[in-house]
Amino acid sequence: MGHEDGIKLNVLESTPGEVHSRKAGTARDRQDMERVGRTQELNVRGYEALLDPADPSRPKYTNEKQKLTCQQRNFRFLSILGFTAVLMGTWEAVLFGSSFGLTNGGKGGMIYTYIGGLAGFSFVILSMAEMASMAPTSGGQYHWVSEFAPPRSQALLSYITGWVCVLGWHTGIASACYTVANTLVGVVAINYPHTYTYEPWHVTLLVIAMAIAALIFNTFFAQKLPLIEGIILIVHCFGFFGILIPLWVLSPTVPASEVFGSIEDRGGWGNNGLSCLVGISGPIFALMGPDSAVHMAEEIQDASRVLPLGMVWTLILNGSTGLVMVITYAFCVGNIDEVLQSKTGLPFVQVFLNATGSVGATTGMTVLLMILQFCGAISNVATTSRQLYSFARDRGLPFSNFFAQVHPTFAVPINALCASLVIVSLLSLINIGSSVAFNAIMSLGLAALLSSYIISITCVRIRRWRNQPLPPARWSMGKFAPICDTISILVLLVIFVFTFFPLTSTVDLTTMNWSIAIFGGVVTVCVSYYVTTGRKVYKGPVTRVKMMQQ
Repeated sequence: MGHEDGIKLNVLESTPGEVHSRKAGTARDRQDMERVGRTQELNVRGYEALLDPADPSRPKYTNEKQKLTCQQRNFRFLSILGFTAVLMGTWEAVLFGSSFGLTNGGKGGMIYTYIGGLAGFSFVILSMAEMASMAPTSGGQYHWVSEFAPPRSQALLSYITGWVCVLGWHTGIASACYTVANTLVGVVAINYPHTYTYEPWHVTLLVIAMAIAALIFNTFFAQKLPLIEGIILIVHCFGFFGILIPLWVLSPTVPASEVFGSIEDRGGWGNNGLSCLVGISGPIFALMGPDSAVHMAEEIQDASRVLPLGMVWTLILNGSTGLVMVITYAFCVGNIDEVLQSKTGLPFVQVFLNATGSVGATTGMTVLLMILQFCGAISNVATTSRQLYSFARDRGLPFSNFFAQVHPTFAVPINALCASLVIVSLLSLINIGSSVAFNAIMSLGLAALLSSYIISITCVRIRRWRNQPLPPARWSMGKFAPICDTISILVLLVIFVFTFFPLTSTVDLTTMNWSIAIFGGVVTVCVSYYVTTGRKVYKGPVTRVKMMQQ
């Protein structure tokens, strides 16, 4: 790194022609890594800075034989903002998950539920941003639990949190790829209504294809991922207007009272308030994933400052665009029964078709959403592989040594990436037998990640309640932190309960939400494995953490 970068380097003594490699980051990054007992392994950007013989402390681009190869973390503020914003894809997810709100709440209820979900979940993101500033590490929640939980329960709680994060992020990849595949099938259905016949295996093959493409991006283009994410952020912002403006201009005008004054219980719960709470899964699905950037922490320059700022600005950007989109969409829905029963299987595609009156325009708008959702899948794969790699290096998984390997050329955890591809491909096969079971597995991801938030924030709140020390945070809520943590826990508990509710009160084997059974089964297997094997090898990251400095 040259003097122009403003980074101080400790130049190694070298003989002519000798090259030294130092994986850097800022001085604070190195301090944070040293505190949690880890060395830099993951993806960094390298380039040569040749030494100035007159002043070896100042690297200079010359033709001298003595040289120093310096490496710098890849992600900056804008690239990590793009990474998180596109992965969360809030305004896009508002459209993809609109069936939840339309069924439970109707037009007005969908808006009020989103506002309530955004207000409550904001506290969660703020709490996690502060924890990310305290300990910016790829482990994320399971590391925080290991470091902040009461000593007697540190290992077990951290182990459970690591497992549910692995579960949540892998189902997240499956969900993103499935959404792209299902949307593509919907586009084909409106373009070839008389010749195309849907078969479940079509979606399964498309899911696998999307997962493979995302893996390729995260391997061969790993060094360019920050640039790609920055470009995608621009598409994410301009794409918002590309969808919004046609809906504003072309949709029939309806009275505001018809939208804001309409709360409907189409789920048969017998109470509008309860119906809206059941429908809260929609907006929370749109706001999920603030911890995605956390798992990229070891690739972010000046992580303890940039990481929380990226999370907060993602909340501002995505939260506001999501609110505008949900209000616009509510005005454009028209007949709810018609859009819910659309032959495309996707309510928003029918809304586009009704608004524009053109199959071509609808196809263009929908393809834009598909591209952005695929970009979200790329970010999702990156996050999942880092979380899996981090948990494996702490020996939290079977075959941990295999999954914890970082490829020397690509500087990414290739084995973890390939494992994610295999897991997602196996999950997609379930769709051939039962799309209901596959949808239940995807909704399971929401519950899994929510449970990791609950455990980690509760551990910090208990530590504050007991007046026990916490690591210093460069981004902190100060005296409001305990209040924010308390509200976060209460909000998460409510959302977590309603995550397991079915879409309607009348259920059978095909409409039941089976995620509670799967979630309970995974936790049971996790605890059983810990008791028999895991506790012998897993001690948690806390065993490496150095004494905290106040």
